[in-house]
Amino acid sequence: MNQAADLCEQFERSFGTVPRIFQAPGRVNLIGEHTDYNDGFVLPAAIQLQTQVASGAEAERVVKVQSTAYPDQASFDLDDPNPQPRKHWSDYVRGVALSLEHAGVSLKGARLLIKSDVPPGAGLSSSAALEISSALALLAIAGRTLDTAQIAQVCHWAENEFIGIRSGIMDQVASLEGRRNHALLLDCRSLAMRHILVPSGVAMIVCNTMVRHDLGSSEYNTRRRECEEGVAILARFIPGIRALRDVATAELEKYKAELEPVIYRRCRHVIGENQRVVDGADALERGDLIAFGSLMVQSHESLRLDYEVSCSELDLMCELSLRVEGVYGARMMGGGFGGCVLALVKESAVPAFRTSVADDYQRRTGITCEIYECFAADGAGAVDS
Repeated sequence: MNQAADLCEQFERSFGTVPRIFQAPGRVNLIGEHTDYNDGFVLPAAIQLQTQVASGAEAERVVKVQSTAYPDQASFDLDDPNPQPRKHWSDYVRGVALSLEHAGVSLKGARLLIKSDVPPGAGLSSSAALEISSALALLAIAGRTLDTAQIAQVCHWAENEFIGIRSGIMDQVASLEGRRNHALLLDCRSLAMRHILVPSGVAMIVCNTMVRHDLGSSEYNTRRRECEEGVAILARFIPGIRALRDVATAELEKYKAELEPVIYRRCRHVIGENQRVVDGADALERGDLIAFGSLMVQSHESLRLDYEVSCSELDLMCELSLRVEGVYGARMMGGGFGGCVLALVKESAVPAFRTSVADDYQRRTGITCEIYECFAADGAGAVDS
């Protein structure tokens, strides 16, 4: 039985009605880390791991939410005059519902049963997959449609303003706009995008360090504030800039003395990473995986030294990955301080890669990692169960 059919059966057993099912995938980000909230460029790809939501109507304006991963059920009143996050995973669904209503969508009561194979905390955007799939379900029950840009913005608001994680919009757009066998070159300011074919014969391997350091969320927001501080200072000297994507490397170097050293390094990472995305997209279109892999390595070093969001486990996972023959490049992926490394690997080298990296990582850390072979998949939508 496939995941959708299994979820449909569970919903029918619990609620006595046949649901509609919607899915939204997780994503990998080939290159372009911490650039999205700086109005920059990213190169993600939706992947085959996904969150599915089985949904049905509820008579009252109440949303009842349950996950196959947890025993408890959550519910919230759509007419609550003062909705507040509860520090519970269902806050993501509640934030999306609140954001949809703010966008002018009058929601109806709903029952949602959620199942996901996107590992949480791994940098594969499990939160955006939950947000997007829930938004599609709530919209369908309300008999409303929004275009993909509006859905992305609704879910982005939920994560930024209701949950309080000041991430960019990359994850939501990638989950919605993914295309099988393609990466997505995305301008996070205009949302202009271009699909780029991923060359055949290469695998996207995600290596989960199985660690998540507690400072991750707070430091993420700190990095964003540091970037905004850099923009505020540079704007005194460079007219018209709105974000770090508007600053050239030569301009940053010209005004380096005006910035505190840590702010300068944060800016240098973002500005350099934007250029690496542009160069990486060109390399991918040419099928030059050696050049692309080199840019991935440069990205990791910048994240480690200038942005300071790596950790010993991520650095070790990159080191072990790059030792294996047939690896083009490897880099940490996601917010940092744990989570995953992405490696681009020749398909013929994948079995040796799995064994070598898993064994060496376990020997060096005592931790059994998880390794996922991902492929670029289509974006979110309805599912036939």
